Amino acid sequence: MKHDNEFIIDPLNVHHKPLSISDIAALQVVKAMRFFADQFFAKRYGHRAVVLETVAAVPGMVGGLLQHLRAIRHIRDDQGWIKELIEEADNERMHLMTFIHIANPSRLERILIMLAQAVFYNLYFFLYLLAPKTAHRVVGYLEEEAVVSYTHYLDEIDAGRVENVRAPQIAIAYWNLGSEARLRDVVIAVRADEAHHRDANHHFANQIASGAHS
Repeated sequence: MKHDNEFIIDPLNVHHKPLSISDIAALQVVKAMRFFADQFFAKRYGHRAVVLETVAAVPGMVGGLLQHLRAIRHIRDDQGWIKELIEEADNERMHLMTFIHIANPSRLERILIMLAQAVFYNLYFFLYLLAPKTAHRVVGYLEEEAVVSYTHYLDEIDAGRVENVRAPQIAIAYWNLGSEARLRDVVIAVRADEAHHRDANHHFANQIASGAHS
């Protein structure tokens, strides 16, 4: 669709074109993660969301911690990054708490959650410490894939292949949903959050690349 001779970009169909070798590496890492998720979970989107959100809740906390230490070490303003990153981590945690109620993961999946978090935390911590731009780019691409996954989840709900169950109370309270809210409403809210995190992390990566934030 055009408006005033310009194309309007669909906010749910945004992709940051890799501009450097580190961007390409970040994208390939995320694509590999997506491949294994597709193989393991197939179309069990509720269970996929649980593991995805376990991993997604890590970067904001790591980034917030390291930006906090960097700000006090250099005695400078953080430009609002710490608050944004910590809020991202808490938001992703609430996604996880919500989908735990929806998917009811098995003991094996709970073990996988713990392992995924332990491995990803350590890898991401050192990545952020050594290459924060690349770390934010990884999250930006991870969130791009999250938007795609939640869009597919919605497609399955709309097609009747996934039951549109009642939204858990924790989701109703967190997103201020109506008392009759269903799973579809939750997925739409979560997808919007992921789109915001996608844009924020690509912005952070761009700021570091331009030298506007060290």
